[in-house]
Amino acid sequence: MAEVEWEKQLIEKLASAALKEQVRARRWGILFKLLTFAYLTVLILLVLDWRGPDSLGSGKHTALVDVVGVIDAKGDSSADRVTEALQNAFKNKNTVGVILRINSPGGSPVQAGIIYDEIRRLRGIYPNIPMYAVIEDICASGGYYIAAAADKIYVDKASIVGSIGVIMDGWGFTGTMEKLGVERRALTSGENKAFLDPFSPVDEKQKRHAQSMLDDIHKQFIDVVRKGRGKRLKETPDIFSGLLWTGERSVELGLSDGLGSVDYVAREVIKAEDIFDFTKKQDITERFVRRFGATMTGALSKVLGQGQLNLR
Repeated sequence: MAEVEWEKQLIEKLASAALKEQVRARRWGILFKLLTFAYLTVLILLVLDWRGPDSLGSGKHTALVDVVGVIDAKGDSSADRVTEALQNAFKNKNTVGVILRINSPGGSPVQAGIIYDEIRRLRGIYPNIPMYAVIEDICASGGYYIAAAADKIYVDKASIVGSIGVIMDGWGFTGTMEKLGVERRALTSGENKAFLDPFSPVDEKQKRHAQSMLDDIHKQFIDVVRKGRGKRLKETPDIFSGLLWTGERSVELGLSDGLGSVDYVAREVIKAEDIFDFTKKQDITERFVRRFGATMTGALSKVLGQGQLNLR
């Protein structure tokens, strides 16, 4: 009887070990399949995304560069990304004209200023290549700062255009702190080091200094618009007040030149219907991580058994 029981236990152990080995092999199989899938996906994206400024055919084209979203140093519409795209667009031998497609509420005055200056520089180097701004949903503040560098600005009749102004926003918590019995303790070296500290009462001297900075930047913005639009601009008391207008109204005010889409400008104005997008895309690592990172992490876990100033 004991011998039979021993054999039974041995068979159960062997069966259990075989089952565990099968499960382990299956897990590694899934892991290798996922890694193979990831590797092939990277290769496919590299093939689809690869291109150089001179990799186009011999046909003439309109070059397109996008400025989309908030203009800041770390976003898709940073000065680094946009200026690199513009440089590639202008220097390509097949470029007949450049379209800057803008859909932005604004952002950093520094980033917008860098892009504006680069556009002016490139237009000086390539005087025979015109550049047009095409506004889609919105072109406000820093977005319009950039658009002012274009030869002409085209809009949709319902586009939102303008907001020529500067804002510095924040919060004040002094009243709330008093009610909660919280005391602010800040040690500084330099009487203005805690400039406009939200946990301290407003210092009128600091407030005047901040307003002076805003006024200086606003004046720079106004100068850029006046230089770019010239006599086309119909100045009114409200034109530089930060107000927004529809695209249709912006044409009447001289903030833009006419109604037109990207396709319209390429076909009817530049006379080069073929459009090539020079927009600086996210690099392959960024795109792969964003698209597949979450999915891959979840799958691998299962396999391995793991439970400021703004122009806006």
